[in-house]
Amino acid sequence: MFGKLTWAAIPFDQPIPLVTSVVVIALIASILGLVTWKGWWPYLWREWLTSTDHKRIGVMYVVLALVMLIRGFSDAIMMRSQLALAAGSAAGFLPPEHYDQIFSAHGTIMIFFVAMAFVIGLMNFVVPLQLGVRDVAFPVLNSVSFWLTAAGVLLVNMSLMVGEFARTGWLAYPPLSELQFSPGVGVDYYLWSLQISGLGTLLSGINLTTTILKLRAPGMSYGRMPIFCWTALASNLLIVAAFPILTATFAMLLLDRYLGFHFFTTGAGGNAMMYISLIWAWGHPEVYILILPAFGIFSEVIATFSGKALFGRRSMVIATMVICLLSFMVWLHHFFTMGAGANVNAFFGIMTMIISVPTGVKVFNWLFTLYGGQVRFTAPIYWSLGFMVTFVIGGMTGVLMAIPPADFVLHNSLFLVAHFHNVVIGGVLFGVMAGYTYWFPKAFGFTLDERLGKLIFWCWFIGFYLAFVPLYALGLMGATRRMQHYADPSWQPLMQVALLGAVFIFIGIILTVVQLVVSIRTRDLRRDLTGDPWNGRTLEWSTTSPPPPWNFARLPQVKGIDAFWSMKMQGQGAVPAQYEAITVPQHSPLGFVTAFFAVILGFALIWHIGWLAVLGMLCAVAASLAHAWRVDTEREVSAEELAEIDGRGQRQDSPA
Repeated sequence: MFGKLTWAAIPFDQPIPLVTSVVVIALIASILGLVTWKGWWPYLWREWLTSTDHKRIGVMYVVLALVMLIRGFSDAIMMRSQLALAAGSAAGFLPPEHYDQIFSAHGTIMIFFVAMAFVIGLMNFVVPLQLGVRDVAFPVLNSVSFWLTAAGVLLVNMSLMVGEFARTGWLAYPPLSELQFSPGVGVDYYLWSLQISGLGTLLSGINLTTTILKLRAPGMSYGRMPIFCWTALASNLLIVAAFPILTATFAMLLLDRYLGFHFFTTGAGGNAMMYISLIWAWGHPEVYILILPAFGIFSEVIATFSGKALFGRRSMVIATMVICLLSFMVWLHHFFTMGAGANVNAFFGIMTMIISVPTGVKVFNWLFTLYGGQVRFTAPIYWSLGFMVTFVIGGMTGVLMAIPPADFVLHNSLFLVAHFHNVVIGGVLFGVMAGYTYWFPKAFGFTLDERLGKLIFWCWFIGFYLAFVPLYALGLMGATRRMQHYADPSWQPLMQVALLGAVFIFIGIILTVVQLVVSIRTRDLRRDLTGDPWNGRTLEWSTTSPPPPWNFARLPQVKGIDAFWSMKMQGQGAVPAQYEAITVPQHSPLGFVTAFFAVILGFALIWHIGWLAVLGMLCAVAASLAHAWRVDTEREVSAEELAEIDGRGQRQDSPA
C-alpha cells in the first residue's frame, strides 16, 4: 500500500540528519503555532497565500530564496568543516554517504532554489513597475509558478527527514544516477522536485516574456525600456528556450529508472555522454539566466547612485542580446575531456572567449557611468563595486579554462569549483543583494539599516576571497572536487583558511537577519514618504512605497529614456488629474492548492505509491478545472477609490 515507504526511511541511526529534522520540525511547528495564536491565518490566506499581485509574489520568492540560502549554506559550512578536518589519517565527522548527499543538496538548493528564486522574485516585483503596467500578463499563472517552486523546495527538504537525497552531485550524471548504482530514492527526490519546480520556472518565463513584449505603458517602446527590463527579457527568453531541455533530459532519466528504458545506461545502446551534453545545453544558458538580471540590477544601481544616465545604453542592450544568443554556443566547454576532438574543442573554446567580449563592454560602460558622476556610496553601490572586481577575476579564470589544453589540467579540480563560485557569488549573489537592498523600500515603505548593510557586504566580500582563493591554489596543486577526505596533509592549512572564509560568510548571513529585524523595529526612522528614496530614474519610483495593488491609477505616458527622471526634470506630477475605474484580478487559491497536490504527487512517485500518485494528479487536475469554470475573475476599482488612495499617498508624500 505504501510502496517503498517503511519505518527504515526515517534516519534513526544517523544523528546529524535526525537531530536536524527534529529541530526543523520544531521550528516549523512553533511558527505555525504563533500564526494560529495571533490569528493571522485569515490575513495570510487572503493577502499572501492566494495573492495574484506580482509584487507580493515577488516578495514571497525572495523570502523563499533567503530561507533556502540558510539551508544551502548549512550544507556548505558542513562541507568546509569536514575538509578542514579530514586530512591524512583523520576521518572528519561526516561519513562518505552523508557527505555525498550534502554536496548534492548544496548545489541543487543554491542554484534552483536560491539563485533562481531570488532572480525571478526580483523580476516579478520590478518588471511590471518599470514597464508602467498594473500586473504581469497572467496573474493566476504567476501564483501557480511560485507555488510549484515552493513544492519543489518542500520535496527537497523532505528528503532530509524521510529517505535520502541524491549522492550524485547537483547534476546527477549517469551512470551513477541510474538505478544500478543509485537504487535508493535519493535520485528520485532530486528528479521529481526539479521537474515540478522546473515547470513553475518555465511558466514564469513564459509569463514575464509575454509581459515585456505585450504589456508596456503608452510610449514605452523597446528603445525606452529600462536596462533591467532588457536583461529580464533576455533571461526569460533563455528560460523558455532552455528549460524544456532540462525537463526532457530528466524525463528520459526517469524513464530509465522507472520503466527500464536505456537512454543513458552504459549497456543496451544507451549513452551516458548524451545526458551530459543535454544537461549542459541547459546548464550554460542557465548561467546567463541568472547573471543577466544581475547585470540589469547593477545598471540601475550604478546609474541611480552616480546621478547620471547609463553610459553606452545602446551598446548595453546589444551586449545583452548578444550574450543571450551566444549562450547556446558554448556548452561543450564543460566537458572538453570527453574526447570530441581538437576541432570541436577549438570551436567551443573560441566561442567561450568571444562571449566574454560583450560582458567586458558592460564592465567598461559601468565604469564610465561612475566616472564623472556624483557617486553616493550606499550599500547597493558597495555590492556593485565588489561585483566588478570579483566578477572580472572570475571571468578571467573562465577564459583560462576555455583553452582546452589548460582545461585538461584543471578539469574536475577545485580550481573549477573556485571559478564557478567566483561567478555565481561575485556575480549573481552580489547582484541580488544589491537589488534586495535597492528595492526594499519600494516593497515595504522603509529603507534597510545602512550601516548593517555595508557590514553585510564586507563579510561576504572578505569571506568570499578567504573561502575560494585557497581553492584556486589547491586546484593547481591537484586537489579534486567531490572529495570527502584527502591524504596530503599539506593541503590542510588552505582548507582551514577556506573554512574561515565560510565563517565570515556565515556572519554575513546572520547579519542579514539582524538587519531585517533592526530595520523593522526602527522603521519609523527610515520611512519612505516620497516613493523615491534614492532619487531614481525609472517608473517604479513614480508610485508610492509600497505601491497600491494596481501600481498606477492611470498608466504613465512615457516620452523618453529614464521616464521618471524626465518627468521630474519637466516638473510633471505622478498623480493624474482625472481618475477612471479600472479592473484588477481577483486573488485565487489555485496556485496553493495545485502545489499541495503536486507535493502529494511527487512524494507518491518517489516512493512508488501508485494510488496516492493517481489521487494527487486527479485532485490537481480537478483544481485547475474548477478554476477554469470561475466567472468572477476580476474586480472593479472605482474612480472614487482610486482618488482616495492616491490622495492619501499624495498627502503622505508632501512635506509636513
